[in-house]
Amino acid sequence: MPEKPSEPLLPPHGGYRKLKSFQVTQLAYDVTVRFCEKFIDRFSRTRDQMVQAARSGVQNIAEGSVASGTSKKSELFLTNVARASLEELKLDYEDFLRHRSLPLWERTNPLRQELIDRRCATADDVARWCKAANLRDPSKTFPELSANAAHALISAAIGLLDRQIKSLSETFEKEGGFSERMHRVRSAARSKG
Repeated sequence: MPEKPSEPLLPPHGGYRKLKSFQVTQLAYDVTVRFCEKFIDRFSRTRDQMVQAARSGVQNIAEGSVASGTSKKSELFLTNVARASLEELKLDYEDFLRHRSLPLWERTNPLRQELIDRRCATADDVARWCKAANLRDPSKTFPELSANAAHALISAAIGLLDRQIKSLSETFEKEGGFSERMHRVRSAARSKG
């Protein structure tokens, strides 16, 4: 009977660039930087806060992924910090729309769904979509289109992070963290010899 391969002390970790949550959050960050450059006064504290909240989302996903090799607790914590930062950013976009008496699109809005279905990969893709939507319906202004597009991307990223947090929690419950892994690896090494 072949011997079962031993469990590595450090599991694979740091693959955050492959995470859909990271990709969508990074896109939301890029869109937010452009949005703030165009629509938020450069001396406004809100501008700095929006960019920093978007950046925090990206950076905390990456940091949590890298930390996961030795601390599932840190990964879970930092992933949740990323989610909280995006929630703050989402509220900033809602405030922007409300203060300008612009509509916040419901989840069922066809434009919102059209943007999600397009699966934009870059801020340029989102900008092209906004321009095309404005050409089709000039009553949809660039501030409305841009803020709602960013809001939709952030909502998608939050949904992905919610699923990721749930999965991380379930894995932690089943397998434990680094301390449990060290115990299993050491016990396996002792039993071999």
